[in-house]
Amino acid sequence: MSHTVCLVPGDGIGPEVTEAARRVLEASGAAFQWVELPAGAGAVEIYDKVLPTHTLDEIEKHKVALKGPVTTPIGRGFKSVNVQLRKKLNLYAAVRPVRSLPGIKTRYENVDLVVFRENTEGLYSGLENEIVEGVVTSLKVVTKVASERIARAAFAYCKERNRKKVTVFHKANIMKKSDGLFLECTRRIHAEVAPEIEYDELIIDNGCMQLVRDPTRFDVLLMENLYGDVISDLCAGLVGGLGVVPGANYGDDCAVFEAVHGSAPDIAGKNVANPLALIMSGVMMLRHLGEIEAARRVRQAYDGLLDSGNLSELTRDLGGTAGTRQFADAIIARL
Repeated sequence: MSHTVCLVPGDGIGPEVTEAARRVLEASGAAFQWVELPAGAGAVEIYDKVLPTHTLDEIEKHKVALKGPVTTPIGRGFKSVNVQLRKKLNLYAAVRPVRSLPGIKTRYENVDLVVFRENTEGLYSGLENEIVEGVVTSLKVVTKVASERIARAAFAYCKERNRKKVTVFHKANIMKKSDGLFLECTRRIHAEVAPEIEYDELIIDNGCMQLVRDPTRFDVLLMENLYGDVISDLCAGLVGGLGVVPGANYGDDCAVFEAVHGSAPDIAGKNVANPLALIMSGVMMLRHLGEIEAARRVRQAYDGLLDSGNLSELTRDLGGTAGTRQFADAIIARL
């Protein structure tokens, strides 16, 4: 069976890491038909939009996409492509698995957790206003519908992957109505659909402290949008950084898999970027498409490559000398 997948190279290092991931996925044994689509700073020059309408239309049509990183200006310029995609395609569940990898030494061992982030509302609703000069308000939106569906997704994931525990990070001691509603919804969904799953709640500042003290005490972390954005990057730092963790955004009938690191324009076109994060996201995509054996083979291949410690096959951020293409070649050779 051939899978039609939308391919969004993005900008900066995006085209390089996307091409590397595409080659690895094609070597996995699964068959693909790729629909390449524009998004990001490069799309503005041609379409006058960072997210052209036909890019959205094609992803809606084919239901699955693999996306490279895109540039988002800070404090000015165009809106985030990632935020637009999540809202327009209703990709309400951002899922980021974080695990210790062979051969990558960090302060921690045996980390194996998953961050579930509500992806469509909260402070990321973007409802900001300048009341008077020098005074800006930002509105945080939390709804019962969105809170319940991300909770259902997290507990369903636990059942599917044999995960044992969900921990909600929150600030309901201060934001009693917004975060209070999120907690109320997760408690109810837990009782209704997965009472056998262990469940607890931590105020987020305490949760951060507990994460850096002992991340192995956590299994699945569930939280609203802004908290999830921050915590998922913090968790990536526990295992080596954003270059070694995958990311996925799921809706009810559509999914976009992406590298969660930036577009790194300073090294674009130099064949030095590490494509591992997007390759790992591709493994998540393979599982989503039902290609379980292909996913297993790719994961086994890059785990083996990392564990080998062969510096000539590892990119420089991993202490090696290989380029983007050579790293992909080494994984393909193991496949």
